[in-house]
Amino acid sequence: MPLVGRPAPDFDMVSTKNMETLSERVRLADYKGKWLVLFFYPLDFTFVCPTEIIAMNDRLQEFKDLDAEVLGVSTDSVHSHKAWINTPKDQNGLGGLDYPLASDFTKTVARNYDVLIEEEGTALRGLFIIDPEGTLSYQVVHDLNIGRSVDETLRVLEALQSGGLCPANWKPGQATL
Repeated sequence: MPLVGRPAPDFDMVSTKNMETLSERVRLADYKGKWLVLFFYPLDFTFVCPTEIIAMNDRLQEFKDLDAEVLGVSTDSVHSHKAWINTPKDQNGLGGLDYPLASDFTKTVARNYDVLIEEEGTALRGLFIIDPEGTLSYQVVHDLNIGRSVDETLRVLEALQSGGLCPANWKPGQATL
């Protein structure tokens, strides 16, 4: 069922915001007043996932410049997230990360965002943009084998923020309809 235009499903998950204690939680309410790019990925220590997570991290300042936060989510434990963040890139790790990863170990959040593969207990590559009032403004779900485009995510975020009607292939700086 499409979620766009509705209040974003609430969430409360443990995260890597505090890498020492791994006890700091992230909640939808924490992002009120900001745009949130919430994305799900299947598993830590896999092959396509680090390309997306690192690409988001490399462009994090651009998201921040648009008053947006980024939050990655998988059904792995927060301990697995920490190990993956601390593993060097040349060993299939992330080599550090400037935004948090959250653990949806109960699979409740992935289920509520309709990206859970029930038989496997993992999430599809779902990406959601939530506006400052908590309304889900954009959703896209990819097959497990296809990574998402950070360029397209930034373009859509800017289109949403433009407040206008954005035609096909609209780019930031172009006129809206």
